[in-house]
Amino acid sequence: MEKILVTGGAGFIGSNITNQLIDRGYGVLVYDNLSRGFKKLINPNAKLLISSLNEREKLRKALCDIDVVIHTAGFAIVPESVDKPDLYYENNVTGSKILLEEMINGKVNKIVFSSSACVYGNPDKLPLTEESPIKATNPYGQTKIEIERLIQKYNREEGLEGVILRYFNPYGPNEIHDPETHVVPNFVRAALLKKPIPLYWKGEQIRDFIYVEDLASAHIDTLNIRGLNIFNVGTGHGVKVIDLIQKIFEIVGYEVPIKDLGERNGDVPSLYTSAEKIKREVGWEAKTNLDEGLSKTINWFKNYLKT
Repeated sequence: MEKILVTGGAGFIGSNITNQLIDRGYGVLVYDNLSRGFKKLINPNAKLLISSLNEREKLRKALCDIDVVIHTAGFAIVPESVDKPDLYYENNVTGSKILLEEMINGKVNKIVFSSSACVYGNPDKLPLTEESPIKATNPYGQTKIEIERLIQKYNREEGLEGVILRYFNPYGPNEIHDPETHVVPNFVRAALLKKPIPLYWKGEQIRDFIYVEDLASAHIDTLNIRGLNIFNVGTGHGVKVIDLIQKIFEIVGYEVPIKDLGERNGDVPSLYTSAEKIKREVGWEAKTNLDEGLSKTINWFKNYLKT
C-alpha cells in the first residue's frame, strides 16, 4: 500500500483529497498545523501530525516511508496576500522550499502540487491552456509561480518527479475559510441564512467552477505519471457569476437581495480553461455539472450551519 503525505490535509481541498485516497486504499498521513484547517474535516482513517513545514525535524520524521507528497498547504486569500505579501512569501514559498529540500534529503521523489489559475493573471486569450503566458497580478499568484519554479529546479537538478495542477474555481463541501472570500460558499451561506448576497462587478465576471470531488480525483489520477507535468484543472466551461446566483436561487427555492459591492482590486474579468491536456494524457475530466455540484454543496452547508 502506497503511503501519501498530504500537507494541508485539514483544509478544504486537502480533506477532500484525503477522503478519496482512503477510499482508494492508500495510507494517508495528514500534515497540518491547523492554523487554517480544521481537525473535524480529517478522515478518521488518516493519521494526523500537527506541525508546520518550517519544523524540519518533525517534517523529516513525517517523510519516512512516504511514497508521494500531495502539497496543498498554503495561504490562499487573494486580498490578504495584497495586504500582507511578506507573510504569503514566507508561508507559501519558504515553507514549500523547506518541504522540497527535506523530500530530496529523505529520497521522496514525487510531489503533486496544488497550484492555481492565478498564475495566468489577466489573460489576453481564452480558453487558457498550459502554454498560456504566466503573469500573476497578485502576491498569492506570484507565490504559486515561485513554487512551480522550485519544483522545476529540483526536477532538473535532482530528478524530482512532479505534477503541477493549476486549479480554477473549486467549490463544494468542507469549504470553511475564515475570512471567506470565495463566491460559492459566500453566496450559499447568504442564501441559506436569508441575508443579502455580496456581489462584485454586478456578477459579470466569468469563472470556471469545478466541484471539489472532481478536483480531488485529479490529484489521485496523476499519482503514477512519470516526469514533470503541468495540467490545468477545470471544467472547460465559463459561467457568469450572476448566473451562478440564479442557479442557487432555483435550488433553494427562493431569492434573497443582492448587495452591490462595486469593483474589487485584483479581480480579472474572465478566467476559464481548456481541459484537453489532462483528459488526453491522464484520462481525467470533470464529471459533476454545476447544478449537481451546487445541490450537493447547498445540502452540505445546510447541515454545517445547523451545527
